[in-house]
Amino acid sequence: MRRSRFLTGVAITAMLAAAGCGGGGGDSGGGSGGGGSQGDNTITVWTTEDIADRVAAQQKILDGWAQKNGATVKLVAIAEDQLTTVLTSAAAANDLPDAIAALSLNGMNQLRTDDLVDPEAAKEVVDGLGADTFFKRTLELTSADGEPIAVPSDGFANLLFYRKDLFQAAGLPEPKTYTDIQNAAEKLKKGKVAGIVAATAPADAFTQQTFEYVAVANGCQLVDGSAKITLNSPQCQETFNFYANLIKKTSVPGNQDSFLLDELAGLRKDALPTCPQCKQDPQWLAKNTGILTDLQGPSGPNPAAWGEVVSWNILKDANPKTKDLVTYMMSDGYLDWLAIAPEGKMPARSGTSTNPKEYADGWIKLSAGVDKKEPLTDIYPAEVLTTIVGSSGNFDRWGIPQGQGELASAVAGQYVVPQALAKMLNSGASAADAANEAQKGAEQIQKDLGG
Repeated sequence: MRRSRFLTGVAITAMLAAAGCGGGGGDSGGGSGGGGSQGDNTITVWTTEDIADRVAAQQKILDGWAQKNGATVKLVAIAEDQLTTVLTSAAAANDLPDAIAALSLNGMNQLRTDDLVDPEAAKEVVDGLGADTFFKRTLELTSADGEPIAVPSDGFANLLFYRKDLFQAAGLPEPKTYTDIQNAAEKLKKGKVAGIVAATAPADAFTQQTFEYVAVANGCQLVDGSAKITLNSPQCQETFNFYANLIKKTSVPGNQDSFLLDELAGLRKDALPTCPQCKQDPQWLAKNTGILTDLQGPSGPNPAAWGEVVSWNILKDANPKTKDLVTYMMSDGYLDWLAIAPEGKMPARSGTSTNPKEYADGWIKLSAGVDKKEPLTDIYPAEVLTTIVGSSGNFDRWGIPQGQGELASAVAGQYVVPQALAKMLNSGASAADAANEAQKGAEQIQKDLGG
């Protein structure tokens, strides 16, 4: 994830943040193999978790299964933005992997579009583990027509961070609504403190994610129930106006992005908090930051949460043992998998049939951080962590609930909305102009896809 270095009163991020005194991304590999082509005892797994230490951690877990099953697991790290290119080459060479791990919803839907994934294998794994042991929403987002496409493994939520001390001193309520956020950002912007920070880079998935979070809270959707593009709806125009005005009036110059759970606690040397109080107590900022998951816009029917769900994708003609491997990674190896980076890997499976909260409770106790690791429970209140891990049950996403995952993937991949937003921020375009440009861009993509 991208990371921020901002002094803020409020901040919208892939996580919407109202933090303040902010602080402060990976080797990738290419390659292919699999499809059972290397023998019955060899399984090839691609992973988009491509940072070096995470690759090593994944290999260790996979090796644990392999040693017990007389098999070999070859792990290949591939940056997700290179996945389409590598997949195309591997498919042409008949050298696809058996499975792809940590694949985003957009990536999963692309595999489905290209007819590369094996839904029956995913269903077999989910049914074997017990569908009722997963958070229901994670299964819905990784399914089509009521049947699994992939096995949801974990995800992260967009969160709203806010400085509790600043809010209390200013007599401000928790920033649960558009109005709360706007009022707080305007009141707290002074001196070296920005009122708010939010993702704005025009060619960054993070901006798409953050805008989409704010949008679904206001009832702004990519499509309606009949798959008609609705980005120029009144709700979406209202969202463009809200987002852009916040940045222009209460934020800081330049492109922004951030990821905060470990940074706030001073667990990354390259992104240490810089507030004066943090010099004496590196965790001061974490202690004085509130975290919310749901946001409510004036036109939204209900408060909404946004999050990414990543999954295990078993490809067609995979080694038959691949299903056993994925089952292991979602059971005996699951907490080790989440422990790779718990600050960005919330469980998609809450527990087992005999212990329904085993993994949700286990995640809360995991240690987070990069240069320094500490249990999440030593940093954040238990009720906050419980809210975060449970938020996956409320995730809303553009296009996927309406059966338009392929369209949503393409719109996000071509940065239709971030580029329209950038014109509002940089050239004075109106909210209506931005919404209409996004509408036209999405309609062209839909036409190109044959819709």
